[in-house]
Amino acid sequence: MIIESRELWFAATNTYVVAPERGGLAVVIDAPPDPDAIVDLLAKHDLTPVALLLTHGHIDHMGGAGRLVSATGAPAHMHPDDDFLVQDPGAILRALFGIAAAPGEYDLPEYLDLDDKSRLQLAGLEFDVVHTPGHTPGHCCFVLESEGIMFSGDQLFAGSIGRTDLPGGSYPQLMASMRDRVLAYPDDTDVLPGHGPRTTLAHERRTNPFLQNL
Repeated sequence: MIIESRELWFAATNTYVVAPERGGLAVVIDAPPDPDAIVDLLAKHDLTPVALLLTHGHIDHMGGAGRLVSATGAPAHMHPDDDFLVQDPGAILRALFGIAAAPGEYDLPEYLDLDDKSRLQLAGLEFDVVHTPGHTPGHCCFVLESEGIMFSGDQLFAGSIGRTDLPGGSYPQLMASMRDRVLAYPDDTDVLPGHGPRTTLAHERRTNPFLQNL
C-alpha cells in the first residue's frame, strides 16, 4: 500500500496520496494551493486519482482543489457545512496571513457532499467519513479502518489540536467531537494529521495536554 505525504505551501499543510499499489488508482486527501506538486507526487507512483477528499474548507487545505480537479478530472468531496468557507476562500487567507487573494485563484466551483458515517469505496479502498465539527463546522476525518489509519486533518495533531478562533470554530464542539468520535477508535490507530508528524491515538491519550480530561 502507498501512503505518501508532502508538506506544501507556506502553511506546511500535509497532502496525502493513498493507493493500494503503484500504477493504479489513488485518492488524494487535502489539496493545499500547490496542485502541481500533488500532480508530481501522483506521477512519481504512476497513479490516477479518482477522488479528492477535503478534511475541511480552509484555504491551506482546499486552495488547490479547483485546479487539481481541472488537471486530473477527479471530483472533490467536502462536507456541505463548510460551503461558506469555499465561497470566499480569500477571507481565511486574509485572516490567517494578511494576504489578498487574486479573483478566482482558489475557487472550488463544485464538489460532492460528504455524509457523516458514510463509507466511500474509492480506488479499491474503504474510507469511513467521520464528521468532527469544531475546527470548522464541516470538518471531517477519514478512516481506513482495515489499516488502522485516521487522516485527522486539523482535528488532532501530535501534541495539540486544531484552532477554534476562526469563523465557524467552536472549542466545546471540537472537544465533543474528540471525545465522542475520534477517541472512539482503538488506541493503536495511526493518526496522520493535516500538519506536523504522524502519531497514534495511544500516544495522544497519554501525552496530549488537551486530551487529559476526556
